[in-house]
Amino acid sequence: MPLLGNAVVAIWNDILPAVRADFIEWHNREHIPERVAIPGFCRGRRYAALYGAPEYFTLYEADDEKVLTGSDYLVRLNSPTPWTQKVTQAFRNTSRGVCRVAFSSGCGEGGYALTLRFDAVPGRESELERHLIASALPRLCDLAGIVGIHLCLTNASASGLRTSESKGRAVALPSWIALFEASQREAADEACDCLLGADLAARGAHGAFERGLYALEICRTKDADESVPFGTHRQDKPAG
Repeated sequence: MPLLGNAVVAIWNDILPAVRADFIEWHNREHIPERVAIPGFCRGRRYAALYGAPEYFTLYEADDEKVLTGSDYLVRLNSPTPWTQKVTQAFRNTSRGVCRVAFSSGCGEGGYALTLRFDAVPGRESELERHLIASALPRLCDLAGIVGIHLCLTNASASGLRTSESKGRAVALPSWIALFEASQREAADEACDCLLGADLAARGAHGAFERGLYALEICRTKDADESVPFGTHRQDKPAG
């Protein structure tokens, strides 16, 4: 299905091996629920690499870019929990982009996600975007096993905001992100191969293509009752 909003935060990171188990529990039980509870956030997902690097890919979907530069999100970024402070110090090779969704189409949510990061030749951004949106990406949507194809373009100024959570950590900036969701891993690879075979350089793509295939580990959408804090248990009311 299309992404659940017009903006995303896309994050890639490695984690120190000694902290990996704690990272997963923190992400599952605190961090993703905390983020998705922010007004305007719609869904959070984490994937683990089958090939490519870094080891983890996280995607947060939001209503629009204003949500991702707004006060509710910035309050969380500038007030990291003790667990967040502990785990994020073990992040390595982090890349993070606050992006607008330029194209999104699909019929479902895939168990596999292939990310392709690349750049555009300065001055040819509009040409490349038009080609991808009008021609290159739509023709891949009907490939067998493909359930979603998306194009996300990074807002450099929004992505570069320094906060308490990122203080002291080196964070790289992705530029153009093509995301292929699939029900079978082979389908994601086929779609990416087709796109790369279309000679994107002739349309304005530039630099190395960073490719990684990831398997879904957790997905969380906004709870119906956000009054229940993350980390607590919801219980049925006693009968009578």
